[in-house]
Amino acid sequence: MKTSLEPGARLKKRIQIDKERTIDFMGDELRVYSTPNMVSDMEYSCRDLIMDHAEGDEDSVGAHIRVDHLAPTLFGMWVDVTVTVTGVEGSRISFDVDVHDAIEQVGRGQHVRFIINKEKQAGRLRKKAARASEL
Repeated sequence: MKTSLEPGARLKKRIQIDKERTIDFMGDELRVYSTPNMVSDMEYSCRDLIMDHAEGDEDSVGAHIRVDHLAPTLFGMWVDVTVTVTGVEGSRISFDVDVHDAIEQVGRGQHVRFIINKEKQAGRLRKKAARASEL
């Protein structure tokens, strides 16, 4: 990882709340941004910030997330997901995450990701797949 990733680094992404990002179990009139999709948008935004500073053989994996979903965002609106690095401890990167729509804050959380070497990770996954095939 490049040394440019340090506390205070920030990324902001605007995301359109399309039908796929909404709940459907209460009918079309009550479609709002779903919590699982908000969590996914938070995680991917943190990864995007890391990837701006990663070496070619690196990626990252999520290890911890804490989320508060504070208010609904309607289908068709947008949200701004802002991620801020709060800590860099070796391969462990910590983030604060804030989600606002045009009206109010709709989510907040903390997320931890680890920088990994993709080839080493592939080796670990192959070993696990071999063990799983023996079950």
